[in-house]
Amino acid sequence: MRNASPSTDADTPGLPGLERRVLTPSQLNAEAQVALEEHFGVVWVEGELSNFARPASGHWYFTLKDRKAQVRCAMFRNRNQRVRFRPEDGLQVLVRGRVSLYVGRGEFQLVADAIEPAGEGALRLAFEQLRARLAEEGLFEEARKRPLPPCPRHLAIVTSPTGAAIRDLLSVLGRRWPVARVTLLPAAVQGERAVPELTAALARLARWREEDPAAAPELVVLGRGGGSLEDLWAFNEEAVARAVAACPVPVVSAVGHETDYTITDFVADLRAPTPSAAAELATPAAGDWWRSFEERARRLAGAARRGLEADARAVTLLRRRLRHPGALLRDRSQRVDELELRLRRQFGARRARGAERLAGLQRRLRAASPGARLRRDTERLAALRRRLQRVDPRRTAAAATERVLELSRRLERAREGGQERRRRRLAAAATALQLQSPLGVVDRGYALLTRPPEPGARFGELVRDPAAVTAGERLHARLAGGVLAVTVEGPVEDPDPAGKDRA
Repeated sequence: MRNASPSTDADTPGLPGLERRVLTPSQLNAEAQVALEEHFGVVWVEGELSNFARPASGHWYFTLKDRKAQVRCAMFRNRNQRVRFRPEDGLQVLVRGRVSLYVGRGEFQLVADAIEPAGEGALRLAFEQLRARLAEEGLFEEARKRPLPPCPRHLAIVTSPTGAAIRDLLSVLGRRWPVARVTLLPAAVQGERAVPELTAALARLARWREEDPAAAPELVVLGRGGGSLEDLWAFNEEAVARAVAACPVPVVSAVGHETDYTITDFVADLRAPTPSAAAELATPAAGDWWRSFEERARRLAGAARRGLEADARAVTLLRRRLRHPGALLRDRSQRVDELELRLRRQFGARRARGAERLAGLQRRLRAASPGARLRRDTERLAALRRRLQRVDPRRTAAAATERVLELSRRLERAREGGQERRRRRLAAAATALQLQSPLGVVDRGYALLTRPPEPGARFGELVRDPAAVTAGERLHARLAGGVLAVTVEGPVEDPDPAGKDRA
């Protein structure tokens, strides 16, 4: 017999010298969960939403599917509270999350942290509609774009005084062009106050330009740091776009990151991918400063990359050794939600069966009651009375008389209808015969040209071609009022050669 204690895989054919490692199902699932999360990281998945469940815990459970496969998904309450639409079965959605494994059942799943409708959302649709309307008005035309001053002495910045954008702008301007005067026109760049404050700042700049052109800024930078589409939405409002278009000095739009586009980017005289890039585009280049900046940026990026790589390696080692309590808590919470859903389904099914059984007993009780029997006998007696009344000879004779009168009236109507139909057919035939008659053409002002009729004939041969007659030949011209005798003099030139083709 083999020893039950741990042994080497010498006991297993084909694997000599390797120790056998025995895992429990929970250990295997936990290690598979860590492997999946480390390998995939954050992914985006698009599919059709189905089997959507929202238990009392507030967590969401649903399935994403396409034509060939499906994947289970879980989105916990602290994440789904920020979703701006109501998910429903059948919606095409885009989900961001981490690939994981539900240890309790060994089920592959996607733990979602963001979900949005696939394709054009409401904000994106509003963006495209406003963009199309302003483009039709010509606000995006290159011909109206103004060049930036090459060496601005005075710049205005319209942004939040507490955001990262103002710090980036001032930092870059201080390095590249420290002689320039910078004026901050503070405005909220997000929320309900953003639109009125942004338009007020641009209007203030316009008044300054009118009152003191020499001291007013020569250039304005409008922008903010990155964010979601909702965070940047103030720069997609029509009022802000029109205020930018009406600004008396060139405007540099620097909203969000390089991949973010807003309506002000299209209306402004120049679009910068970031606030820092706007400061660089608005000021002249300094070669030494630029080379120093590049060298320091490379060194900083290298140090940061090396530090991040070292930290990532340390985190990877720690994650392999220690499982985060939050994952255990999520698994337990998901298990509780699953049990709650099963309990609800079983309770609902049991209640439905009880209600159906109670309804059947009530129907049987009503059918067996004396009142129900009395009602059935009363209805049967009434039916017998109605049958007796129907076989009464007086009623039968009256019904037969009424039937004869009705048949007489129908016969008279059929006779009159038949005569009317024959009159209409006769009139239609006469009209068709008149249309087919050659004399009908004559009545409309035309003439039929024929040779004199042979003895005993009413009409002569019809002349169709001028080449068929000779000069001096006598012909008859039949008109609406009679017949004329005419003599042929010879052919003449046709003023409308196309008329022959039409004839």
